[in-house]
Amino acid sequence: MFKQPLRAIVAIFSVLIFLSSCSSYQKLLKSDDIQLKKEKAIEYYEKGDYQKSLTLITDIIPAFRGSSEAEMLNYYYAMANYKLKDYIMASHYFKTFTQGFPRSEHVEEFLFLSAYCKYLLSPRPTLDQTETRDAINELQAFINRFPQSEKVLEANDLIDELRDKLETKAFNTAMLYFNLMDYEAAVTTFNNVIRDFPDTEYREKSLFFIMRSHFLFAENSIVFRQLERYNNVVDAYGKLVKRFPETSFLSDADSMLSKSQQRIEALEASAANSVTNEQVD
Repeated sequence: MFKQPLRAIVAIFSVLIFLSSCSSYQKLLKSDDIQLKKEKAIEYYEKGDYQKSLTLITDIIPAFRGSSEAEMLNYYYAMANYKLKDYIMASHYFKTFTQGFPRSEHVEEFLFLSAYCKYLLSPRPTLDQTETRDAINELQAFINRFPQSEKVLEANDLIDELRDKLETKAFNTAMLYFNLMDYEAAVTTFNNVIRDFPDTEYREKSLFFIMRSHFLFAENSIVFRQLERYNNVVDAYGKLVKRFPETSFLSDADSMLSKSQQRIEALEASAANSVTNEQVD
């Protein structure tokens, strides 16, 4: 019987508290009391209201530059950006913090977090991987500077994950060239996958598609260039079966090898006949 009026009262009371809080915050923003703003900024941060904390710190941080409280405010400033998931700005302020306060107890923590933000900004493999490379470089720099840190193992795991992404990107790029029938670019890019990622899971596929690219390139070449290009197919076959004698692509590879060897014999015979006819003439 009294539930509905009670709920209404609670709702009205909550709205009044909210409006009062907003009013107090607006007055605080207009205040010239930087000490009060500092205290409230930290209070808001501790309560998880990172946006209000960040706004207040942004307003007062210049006034504390060079003071004993500058480090503390810059700490909260960087962390508030991080908590708000603004990883671009957080990474920047983590790094500038370590440069501005090189003796701070937070240097190790912030150098890792700066790199970790770059890791979080790393996009999926289909997109540009500049952020991924930046993240790898920063994580490796962290490991080099703090080799005994408890974060080293995590940093190495993150680097492995990021390198897997670069590896996938590289292989997908090679496959794109192959599907676009740019076989020379495909061969180069597949070879780069193998060179840049020695333990790549795509090694077998890369070796096979190098062979297939050579074969299709030879098939579509002018006769004058075919002998050299079919010989490239034979060489690629040798590399594939040497590394993967039980390769799942063996049937297709054997078929291309057989056709290439037949074409080589025919081209060599044709070349020999041409020499003989020239001598007779």
